[in-house]
Amino acid sequence: MAALVLEYYVLLRSVLRAKPLLGRCLARCRHCRIFFLTHPCNAGRKDLGCPFGCRTAYRKQQSTLRSVAYYRDALGKNKKRGLNAKRRRPRGNGDRPTACPASVPIPEKSCARRNALMLEYVRMVVSLIEARLVSRTEILQMLQGVLRQHTMVRRRKIDHAVIWLHEHPP
Repeated sequence: MAALVLEYYVLLRSVLRAKPLLGRCLARCRHCRIFFLTHPCNAGRKDLGCPFGCRTAYRKQQSTLRSVAYYRDALGKNKKRGLNAKRRRPRGNGDRPTACPASVPIPEKSCARRNALMLEYVRMVVSLIEARLVSRTEILQMLQGVLRQHTMVRRRKIDHAVIWLHEHPP
């Protein structure tokens, strides 16, 4: 992990050298303390979470805290008591499902959502670097081109992208 962070910092420093005006968009995650580029409207804020997972984890943590606080309140306790009583009631034969709910495929929205968040972050950073609006389609085409190329040695996709960025600096 340390090697990936080091590669990330090398790339970030090269971008900041090439585009010194982006220095005001540099922010530090309040959780993991990693530096990242943020949108110019968020420049200077100290309460930002990085797009690499801290933002999502903090949102989930706050949701849990709100839920716990609600169910410790008198109104929440009554609602939970009602939900538990509803669950304990015996069902009639007509209410029983015909198939096991586990056999129904559950779409993995979290993975697609996480990739969409990262894709949006990459789009925003590329737009800042190129000083123009870059569409999501352009980013997908660029990533497909970069990640499609293979070398003679078997490497992970992230290594391919880092090597390509070394060969073609921004």
